[in-house]
Amino acid sequence: MKKYDYLVVGAGPFGAVFANEMTKQGKKCLVVEKRNHIAGNIYCEEIEGINVHKYGAHIFHTSNKKIWDYVGQFAEFNNYINSPVAVYKNELYNLPFNMNTFSKMWGIKTPQEAKQKIQDQIAELRIQNPKNLEEQALSLVGRDVYQKLIKGYTEKQWGRDCKDLPAFIIKRLPLRFIYDNNYFNDRYQGIPIGGYTKIIEKMLEGSDVILNTDYFEFRKTHQDIAVKTVYTGMLDEFFDFKLGVLEYRSVKFETEVLNIENYQGNAVVNYTEREVPYTRIIEHKHFEYGKQPVTVISKEYPSEWKPGDEPYYPVNDEKNEKLVKQYKALCENERNIIFGGRLGEYRYYDMDKVIDAALKVVENELKSLV
Repeated sequence: MKKYDYLVVGAGPFGAVFANEMTKQGKKCLVVEKRNHIAGNIYCEEIEGINVHKYGAHIFHTSNKKIWDYVGQFAEFNNYINSPVAVYKNELYNLPFNMNTFSKMWGIKTPQEAKQKIQDQIAELRIQNPKNLEEQALSLVGRDVYQKLIKGYTEKQWGRDCKDLPAFIIKRLPLRFIYDNNYFNDRYQGIPIGGYTKIIEKMLEGSDVILNTDYFEFRKTHQDIAVKTVYTGMLDEFFDFKLGVLEYRSVKFETEVLNIENYQGNAVVNYTEREVPYTRIIEHKHFEYGKQPVTVISKEYPSEWKPGDEPYYPVNDEKNEKLVKQYKALCENERNIIFGGRLGEYRYYDMDKVIDAALKVVENELKSLV
């Protein structure tokens, strides 16, 4: 049987970057992926000529020119700017919180008026030491912004009342006293023309890829197939959950093809009322300025993760942070295993941070080989 330098578990961004860099160094990589497709959660599926972000909206953004130039090798990016809209009852607000938001909410015009309104509301509440997420948010933005744009959305996202969530989850809430709807502050931003899957396809050129393959079953009969393993799956699962189960939040998607040209006029629309079961609706064609006669939308329903579900983001509260430290101590004993990525490190990473982390791992690995 063919012998490899690296067995890469997972064909998402971390694994693909690692495999791409190592094959350029003449190393042989085998990539095994449990799903029936590559690209992990940034996978795009073409429906009616529209690149549908199958696992939720992914907008590439970074302030790191090195990372921007790196992904630019694999795709041309358009100039999409993420400017979400929030719906609360029958009211529409621009996000992030900016002068357009405040003007609509209070009928004011100047930054001074907006600052004064927020300061007055914070002062009325007299919260000295926030004991939970609700008090933390109120102490940062006041009553109106919290009630209309934060409370319901956050409770749906986490599946818990804001009073039952720790304060440290919200360290800050960006308030912009300018009329600017650009959600990100990063210098570089866009969507790859043709979707994300093509980026991963190019990264994996030169590697052998096996889909529909569970790593834990695969290794039973292929223990010596590679010198080292790069593992990007769930950290606790690698150790058979022997210290306990780390918690995740998951997301269910309800995707529809609609026989209209334009459903909501924006790629991302958040629904901030607790009573609306989904957190947002994505209209995928707007990411690439599509002109198709039909449209595709996806409603996102956050849910508690359970075995068999796709884990989307970690619950980084004190209990899970303590447990993940214990698991990472076990990682130190695995000499021929490299742990990486969102699941392998139990960290919520933006795409640019995943790529940066993978490149740093490659750099360290190459040093160790000298």
